[in-house]
Amino acid sequence: MAVREIIEIPDERLRVHCHPVTDVAAVQGLIDDLLDTMYSTDNGIGLAATQIGASQSVMVIDISENRDQPMVFVNPEIIESEGETSYQEGCLSVPEIYADVPRFQRVKVKALDRDGNEFIVDSDEFLAIVMQHEIDHLHGKVFLDHLSTLKRNMLLKKLKKQQRLKQ
Repeated sequence: MAVREIIEIPDERLRVHCHPVTDVAAVQGLIDDLLDTMYSTDNGIGLAATQIGASQSVMVIDISENRDQPMVFVNPEIIESEGETSYQEGCLSVPEIYADVPRFQRVKVKALDRDGNEFIVDSDEFLAIVMQHEIDHLHGKVFLDHLSTLKRNMLLKKLKKQQRLKQ
């Protein structure tokens, strides 16, 4: 449908806690916009509704090599988790900033697909990290929130400098 602007930190819209979707048919345009926007980026593998200014609980992921296997999650929730791991994450809303983020090693996520059918994904691989990252967005969090105050402030200072240089 449309490529939308990706909101960047410190925009407060990234802090919105999304509303559950009650009518999946009503968010079909949002799903298309999320996919179009994610695929328009060079390295986007996931995108949550908050990142384009929407407050519905919808996210998309495509970690396939050819970026041709989109996954749509409506009202996703982590129903099981275990273990600990750390992975270097980046984010389209926090451009050019990367940090090791503590995450669960394995998660089981329940959601609805774009047709309104419930499904469960159980992963202990890269997909588990990406799902946790995107679900965080739906709860008004960015990956920097998982870091120590010192590390977060250092990275935010670096981001502000980058943003000033772009202007």
